[in-house]
Amino acid sequence: MPRPRTVPPLIVLAAALIAGGCRVKSTTVVPTEEVRPLLESTRDGLMSRYEELSRSVRTVNAKVELTPHTGSQYTGVIEDYKEVSGFILAVSPNEIRMIGQAPVIGTRIFDMVSDGETFRISIPPKGKFIVGPAKFEHAAKKPLENLRPQHILEAIFWPAMDSASPVLFDEEENGSGRYYALTVVSLGQTPEVRRRIWFDRTDLNLSRVEVYEPGGRLVSVARYSDWQAAGEGANFPRMITLERPHDNYRLDLHISTLTLNGEVPADRFQLEQPPGSELVRVGEKEEEAGGPARP
Repeated sequence: MPRPRTVPPLIVLAAALIAGGCRVKSTTVVPTEEVRPLLESTRDGLMSRYEELSRSVRTVNAKVELTPHTGSQYTGVIEDYKEVSGFILAVSPNEIRMIGQAPVIGTRIFDMVSDGETFRISIPPKGKFIVGPAKFEHAAKKPLENLRPQHILEAIFWPAMDSASPVLFDEEENGSGRYYALTVVSLGQTPEVRRRIWFDRTDLNLSRVEVYEPGGRLVSVARYSDWQAAGEGANFPRMITLERPHDNYRLDLHISTLTLNGEVPADRFQLEQPPGSELVRVGEKEEEAGGPARP
């Protein structure tokens, strides 16, 4: 006598739901103009794309809106500051000047320059003029005081890859986005990641650059969006978000006006101490021994 046929449980459940009038699925049709098919590329193709981008931008002259944020969920306090209007002038690879102005009245809040060796920051509201090594890093009690012109410089220019460093290639998924990533590795007794370079697969534009120090320490994350043509065949993002995890701040830069690769006079990077301001030197032996050195 033949055995009774067993109906798979999932089919029984689906039939019951349909019979009971329950919806078992919903369909959303994405508008045609919002459909963004994924593009294909290769490790070599993206390396060439990055190198072309690196060579295409020599100088930056931009009017920006700056929005600082400090703290994080790890510190327990998050502070969002008001938007500040400003200007950025930079020449690859080392020179940058950035000026911030108070909204509406336009008075200067800060003026900072770096030549790759030394940074100078004038803060008129506090009557201070700060000088120190460009690479000097020392966490301040107030996170916004960790901001250095060199941080901005490293976010708006993209240094060429070291041909001696291996580069790994993989595909990433982050939130609702799909990306390709190039991982630059330094070789030694223990291989370490030095940079991760992310490309958005919907347009293959640079999306994010992560910078690591020895020991795997993540020091900088720069995110890029709203890429637009900027003359001479170059493209540049109009929105840059710079995160410095160990400095405990984030800076949003929205570029409203941009000129690339124009001539920049050398004297634009001269910043003298304003009369009557207090000179504060950081990163010197005196500071290490017990506080900032003052004249």
